[in-house]
Formats: sequence, structure tokens, C-alpha cells
Amino acid sequence: MKALVLNGSNSEESTVNTVSDYLEDFLRITGHEADVMVLRKENIGACLGCFGCWLKTPGKCVINDSGTDLPSKVIHSDVVFLLTPITFGMYSSELKKALDRFPCPILLPFFTKVNGEIHHVKRYEKYPKLAAIGVMSNPDDESETTFATLVDRNGINLHTTAVSTIVYSNDGAEVIKEKVVLTLSKVGMQ
Repeated sequence: MKALVLNGSNSEESTVNTVSDYLEDFLRITGHEADVMVLRKENIGACLGCFGCWLKTPGKCVINDSGTDLPSKVIHSDVVFLLTPITFGMYSSELKKALDRFPCPILLPFFTKVNGEIHHVKRYEKYPKLAAIGVMSNPDDESETTFATLVDRNGINLHTTAVSTIVYSNDGAEVIKEKVVLTLSKVGMQ
């Protein structure tokens, strides 16, 4: 299986990077292909909301930067891993920029009902699973619920299944490894 890992860490020294290292190791050890993008090192601009990916260059973002190829990388993956520090239950700004750049190009500008809600129609037959691993300093039920809901809603918008896992900054190496393996298991990669 092929995985795309979007590392949304904000700094060189963070638990998100530790999670990314363990995840990459486990993916390779278990024979999966992994493409890891450390988003803070990429030149990914904010979505312009121009709808060029629907009208001018269908399926491809019109902005020429590191985010241009992101929709293709996403759609050609079996699982997309979203790694992020959690602030108020939300993704990091780096991960949010990347997430804003790939849904429109991989969806069509038409609408359909999904469980009684209006969502964009699929452009492709197959979509990757989403697996988000969020890092928090301390347990916070409200932020954890918000994060899980956000990940689930992104899965619905992208016509796929989504799972989320929380890692705490003070979790030891073995606990982090267990949570990474659990996440891999949830998406059928273990």
C-alpha cells in the first residue's frame, strides 16, 4: 500500500516529528511505500478560492508551488496520514493550508446528498483513507472531541473513512509507538 504523510509540525523539535519518524519506520518495515512531506519546509500558498482547479485546469490547482502536485499525491495514495499539533481541537496552520489545497481538485463542482447533507460529487472512483494523529500537551476532552469530529467531517467531505488518534507530549516512546501501530491497524496497514 502507498501512504502519504503530511507532517504539519510547526518546529524541528516536536512530538509530531517523533510520531512521523515512528510512522515512517513502521510503514517501511511492513513493506508500505511512504511519501513524507514536512509541510513547514514546503512552499505551499493559501488556496485562492478561484475555482481554477474546477474551471481552468480541472483536477489541478492553478497555483504553481509545492501544493500543485498535492491533489495527485493524495488521490494516488491508499492512506493519507495527517500529523499535527492540536490547538483548540484544530489542525496546525501548515496542515490547514495543505488541506485547503487538495479537496477541490479531487472533487467535482457538482453536489450530491450524503446522509442527508449536501457534499461535492466524487471526481474519482477511489479515494484514500484518512488517518489523523494529533498531538496535545495534556488531555482536554473538548479539544479531543473537536479534533475527532473535524477529522470525521473531512472524511465525509472526501468520500472516505477517517480515523483519529491522540498522542500526548509526555507519552513515552513505547506509548507513542503503540498509538502509531494502533492507527496503522485502524486503516488496515498492519
